[in-house]
Amino acid sequence: MNKKTVFITGAAGFIGSSLLKEALKKKYKCIIIDKLTYAGRLENIEDSLEENPDQVHFEKVDICDFPKIQNLFKKYQPDGMIHLAAESHVDNSISGPRVFVETNIMGTFNLLEASREYLVSHPHSEFRFLHVSTDEVFGELGETGFFSESTPYHPHSPYSASKASSDHLVRAWNRTYGLPVVITNCSNNYGPRQFPEKLIPKTILNAISDQAIPVYGKGLNVRDWIHVDDHSRGVLLAFEKGQTGETYCLGGRSERRNIDVVNAICEILDQKRPRKDGQPYKKLIQFVEDRLGHDARYAIDDNKAQKDLGFIRDYQVFEKGLSSTIDWYLNNTNWVQSLAGTVAKSQSTLQSTKEKS
Repeated sequence: MNKKTVFITGAAGFIGSSLLKEALKKKYKCIIIDKLTYAGRLENIEDSLEENPDQVHFEKVDICDFPKIQNLFKKYQPDGMIHLAAESHVDNSISGPRVFVETNIMGTFNLLEASREYLVSHPHSEFRFLHVSTDEVFGELGETGFFSESTPYHPHSPYSASKASSDHLVRAWNRTYGLPVVITNCSNNYGPRQFPEKLIPKTILNAISDQAIPVYGKGLNVRDWIHVDDHSRGVLLAFEKGQTGETYCLGGRSERRNIDVVNAICEILDQKRPRKDGQPYKKLIQFVEDRLGHDARYAIDDNKAQKDLGFIRDYQVFEKGLSSTIDWYLNNTNWVQSLAGTVAKSQSTLQSTKEKS
């Protein structure tokens, strides 16, 4: 598939911008399709656009706009699609679920239909549709066990329900229409350029701003953490080597309680950027009312991806990856400072969505 044209939806977001960099290394011609919502930011892809003017093109298009998606297929005649565009923040889905249904379900439907129509008029033996999903579609685990490709779906939040719905659509288009699809399900991502509504960047940025660090409940919920660049490499492996109709789970093998992640960030910051008053950053931690329907534990068994795709994590030690992530936020103050207006915009959009819902 090298040197082929691939659509990447949501490439201006956190995971998408990482995947774009990895795809460019492999010499793909990348067509970015992104609406640029609050979490999709041109700053995330400016260097990729500037350094690779002949290899990457940006199209500001909403995946819910079916005619525009059809036109992009006619314009570029792609060899494949990697679909990452999604509303992904659980809290927002609880407060305003409508946009999650519209983007994650109807947006995916539009991409599937446009792909199907395109292959009817332009038969393409190598085309494939790679759909990026989440471990949250599986529900929650007890104290033991792991999610795998055979785990039944049991979503608990509007976000995970919308992603589960999109997964089912992708599988249906494969079975009914023969669309060549591959699905990946990943654990919690962390790394550079993650919007600060998520645990790790929120903790880092609140801490260095000397603001309270909120932790849901007692912070005992367990998540498996994968570095975003490891995840991106796994997605590309699935795109290139995965069997049509198959699912591949991509995890980090780094289970941590939320409170332990927050404490680790505080301890690293104590060394890298001590507080002016000399107090430890842990003093800023505040336990807040737990999230509605908060799943207890996620963990992924990714042996299938390792065996069938050759998936290997570069970030084997979570704390080392966490330290490098903290360094990125400390060293990219312009990116951080530009978030103020974006955060305000996201809050305004969320309020509007709540009123519609």
